[in-house]
Amino acid sequence: MGTVHTHAVRAAGGRVTRVAVSDAAGADAAAARLGADAGSLSAEHLIEDPAVDVVHICTPNSTHTALADAALAAGKPVVCEKPLATSVADASRLLDAAESRNLVATVPFVYRYYPSVREARARIERGEAGRLWLLHGSYLQDWLSQPTDTNWRIDPDQGGGSRAFGDIGVHWCDLMEFTTGHRISRMAARTITAHPERPGGDGPAAVTTEDGAVILFETDEGASGSVVVSQVSPGRKNRLWFSFDGTAASYEFNQEQPDSLWIGGRSENKVLPRGGEGASTPANAYSRLPAGHPQGYQDCFNAFVADTYGAIAGASPDGLPTFSDGRRAAVLTQAVVDSAREQTWIEVAK
Repeated sequence: MGTVHTHAVRAAGGRVTRVAVSDAAGADAAAARLGADAGSLSAEHLIEDPAVDVVHICTPNSTHTALADAALAAGKPVVCEKPLATSVADASRLLDAAESRNLVATVPFVYRYYPSVREARARIERGEAGRLWLLHGSYLQDWLSQPTDTNWRIDPDQGGGSRAFGDIGVHWCDLMEFTTGHRISRMAARTITAHPERPGGDGPAAVTTEDGAVILFETDEGASGSVVVSQVSPGRKNRLWFSFDGTAASYEFNQEQPDSLWIGGRSENKVLPRGGEGASTPANAYSRLPAGHPQGYQDCFNAFVADTYGAIAGASPDGLPTFSDGRRAAVLTQAVVDSAREQTWIEVAK
């Protein structure tokens, strides 16, 4: 993710001045690899360095809170990878710290930046869907599909108490709430582990975080829905898919084929290409390439960072995901953990 961030910094007109990694001896090598001016001895040195105007945090989940705290205390805007924090209390405290210091602090829920998503949002806001009543979809990956696959995210001490939902399920929920304007008000969750053991430091280790989750939910606007989340579905590299169904129209989006929006109607269906005739102003604002030239994830990340820097300069970009959205993700994650543990419906805090 550090590579993705540094590309986006430069695309937004910024300069990567310093890079810190876990091993101080490797900082200069990381700086050379990422095109930064220099390496820093530590994250703390980077945060205090006067050459750094904005701090990007791309470290393991368990380190986010302390690093974001330090950056905000130094008076610097922050871009923090999700999850913002591994607890609701820490996420709430970081949000309060950013707001009390009037600092721009964002979390890269970048799927919001696909023009097709903005198109669906604009049409729903105009009432073209009718009353939304069914919101459903999935987010499927396969990078942990083999029992020999492992990663620091497996360890709850580093990744947090929820893995599949906390890592990717929150993206789907953020996208649903952003696009529809609905908020999840209650949910029932079932978490699943496909592989009970994975490689550990001293041999096979028990897996205590979920490989997948199935969630039913209701919203504050009276809709019902479901989402299936998995990191062990062979062949699914990054399939974030939704269908938001209204009484007059449905809208379907697939992140693996992001340059089009499927619009369903009673008498006819149509596929609206990105940048095509009839596209809305909010969608065209993020359509950076000529129609027919695929626009993807890095383009979304570039747009997100550009909006973050615009906000730092005083602009008010529409739909910029902030620490408030990071806290929301922590609330939803805790609700999933609680519901799965108690095997019951859980009311979701606002």
